[in-house]
Amino acid sequence: VQYVVLRWRIHEVELQDNILNSLYQLWILGALDHTGSLTPLGRQMAEFPLDPPQCQMLIVSAQMGCTADILIIVSMLSVPSIFYRPKGREEEADSVREKFQVPESDHLTFLNVYNQWKQNNYSASWANEHFIHIKALRKVREVRQQLKDILVQQKIEVVSCGTDWDIIRKCICSAYFHQAARLKGIGEYVNCRTGMPCHLHPTSALFGMGFTPDYVVYHELIMTAKEYMQCVTAVDGHWLAELGPMFFSVKETGRSGSAKRRRALEHLHHMEGQMKAAQEEMRARQEETERRNMASVRKSEIITPGAREPGTPATPRRTPARLGL
Repeated sequence: VQYVVLRWRIHEVELQDNILNSLYQLWILGALDHTGSLTPLGRQMAEFPLDPPQCQMLIVSAQMGCTADILIIVSMLSVPSIFYRPKGREEEADSVREKFQVPESDHLTFLNVYNQWKQNNYSASWANEHFIHIKALRKVREVRQQLKDILVQQKIEVVSCGTDWDIIRKCICSAYFHQAARLKGIGEYVNCRTGMPCHLHPTSALFGMGFTPDYVVYHELIMTAKEYMQCVTAVDGHWLAELGPMFFSVKETGRSGSAKRRRALEHLHHMEGQMKAAQEEMRARQEETERRNMASVRKSEIITPGAREPGTPATPRRTPARLGL
């Protein structure tokens, strides 16, 4: 019995940690305010059946004018790997895959693959010739259409930015800035928040391209013999400071830290103001609920003749009149 109770307590602690981490991620992305309430962005994100970063990426893409491109990238991320390497033809498959790679981003590589498949009229033979799973591409097309219908319902215009792929990379950075890594050595990165070492995967478009960018963001980590970053995009350091000010800032030469401390103090005052407003709102809701409960209790009581409500003075008993001679 003690073993079962101990396992249950450990499971309960892990569950609480997962919930707290999820809430923290939603706060980072702007879906929750400082009091834990949903923001307008959070309500909009709740309409999409995707992970929070991908929802945020789709919504931000409408402001940057690259909704159609991000729509394809998000759909490609929702399916397993689209490439395959048949036994005995590994080198041929790798050489074909390199033709699709965009040196700055694996996300843009996915976009390039889908656009070329679209230019070839969604051909199954074209996919087989390029060692791509046709079933995965068809699933991507189906997911894309479902997400497009949700965008239309939300009255979000679906537009493309054309060949200006820097806008797409910045939009990707807006969703994954909390999973950023900086260059430490030759091909080795460290997480900007935790300091954990991570490496480029050999199948990444950024692996072995001649130079390594200073900052990257990644979709997820694969834990094997090393910590490999999967689906990586090179980003600008100033984008991280602009889109993730709670983690990053640009250090300017010759400028004191007074301005930074002032901004931190203003942010703290803003958080305290939101907490105070939330507490007053919760108190008002509680008082209103208690008032309604009291009113409903009074209405539900059965009125009986001669009964008096609690707290009202009793009627004085009169002496009956006596008959005299």
